[in-house]
Amino acid sequence: MSARSLLAPARIAAFATAFAFVVIVFGAFVRLSNAGLSCPDWPTCYGKATWPGHEHEIEHANASFPERPVETHKAWREQVHRMIAGTLGLLVFALALAAAWRRRVLVAMLMLAALAAALGVFLYIRQMYAASALLSAIAIALPLLAALRLDRAAPWRAAVITFAVVIFQAMLGMWTVTLLLKPVVVMGHLLGGLLTFSLLGYVALRLGTTQAPTPEQRRLRPMVIVALVLLAAQIALGGWTSANYAALACGADFPKCAGSWWPMTDFREGFVLWRGIGVNYEGGVLDAAARAAIQIAHRIGALVVFGHVLATAVLAWRRGLRAIGALAALLLCTQVALGIANVKLLLPLPVATAHNGVAALLLLSLIALLVRVQSPSAPSPAAASRRQAV
Repeated sequence: MSARSLLAPARIAAFATAFAFVVIVFGAFVRLSNAGLSCPDWPTCYGKATWPGHEHEIEHANASFPERPVETHKAWREQVHRMIAGTLGLLVFALALAAAWRRRVLVAMLMLAALAAALGVFLYIRQMYAASALLSAIAIALPLLAALRLDRAAPWRAAVITFAVVIFQAMLGMWTVTLLLKPVVVMGHLLGGLLTFSLLGYVALRLGTTQAPTPEQRRLRPMVIVALVLLAAQIALGGWTSANYAALACGADFPKCAGSWWPMTDFREGFVLWRGIGVNYEGGVLDAAARAAIQIAHRIGALVVFGHVLATAVLAWRRGLRAIGALAALLLCTQVALGIANVKLLLPLPVATAHNGVAALLLLSLIALLVRVQSPSAPSPAAASRRQAV
């Protein structure tokens, strides 16, 4: 495939990656400013496509949703986040179509998936929940099937898979509201956003990379994969910490926790993933010992990640990948500093939001490193054999 034919999809993927980063950071701002339930319904906000702003609209919204009085300064944040997330979904859909272009059956599958997703949202608004869930499942399954049938290189299949992830991510956003900030859903929503960002970054970087690694650089691949796994687990721990309001479980104490190296903890209670339906988790429901256990686990995880990722960055530097190695090390140190600042400064909103953004950039730097230690994208065997036959 010529470089010119790769240019448009690579640009779409790069723009979508940048846009996904905006969605992640703004989503963190919404969550950390306690605006996650500022719109009690989904995908509308108090029944509106935007949010109540005028006095008569606020009065009507308060009458319709007496359990959640309108807070306009929070409602706009939640609804704007939904709008930009929807725009990202359109970008991902365009990228998936570009990946499947000229494969008419696969394009039809993606179009049908988009239609099923839209119809599922409509039926959800009409409170036809069973039919909506069925259509949503179909909308997720079709891109996954299309990716399996797509006889192109890995980044193209990843582009199609991302469309399925975005649809599931929309469902997680809905459940975040309808299940009243259930921690496992909030954590899943964070991970889904970062998975979308990672897949888009992978597609953009793979389509834009033509330089082959040296044998010494290629041997870094297992270490980079371990670094990605450890970082993903640490991000999940961070999401669990935030969703359970455990970021300040140790007060402003660091490296100690509440004046002790090992305070009273309850790991069993702190890591219960499912607590049933109907509980409002806004503000958290765990006691001090359970929250301290979550915070301690997050700190231990940070120490493990710091050691392995720093070693990976140093090895990348020594093996000729100096720019990526230096960037990963810089982002890693910045992330640790932001984490400590969150505790010492009692979780100021700008610092806490930046902590989420730098985590995403650190993840992207490791994906860039993974791409550089892999061979450039090659066509699948089926596609290659067809071109030889022609």
